[in-house]
Amino acid sequence: MLEKDVRQILSEHGKLPVEIDTIADDGNLFDAGLTSLTTVNVMLAIEDHFDVEFDDNMLSRATFQSVQALATAIQTLLDE
Repeated sequence: MLEKDVRQILSEHGKLPVEIDTIADDGNLFDAGLTSLTTVNVMLAIEDHFDVEFDDNMLSRATFQSVQALATAIQTLLDE
């Protein structure tokens, strides 16, 4: 169910020009309008919401590529 939370955070902090519900879980968020600046906002919101901190090796475009990639990264952090 992490995807639902990720979608909510993207909706509030991603500043995407399209509705988050129109993007598939594996859809490319950068193609949908996510920028490097809004990625930072999304990252901070995720860290706050889930009480986690992204590892340096996770700070890559691949981690923020899709809802699914973000959910996987969050699950990894929660399992640590």
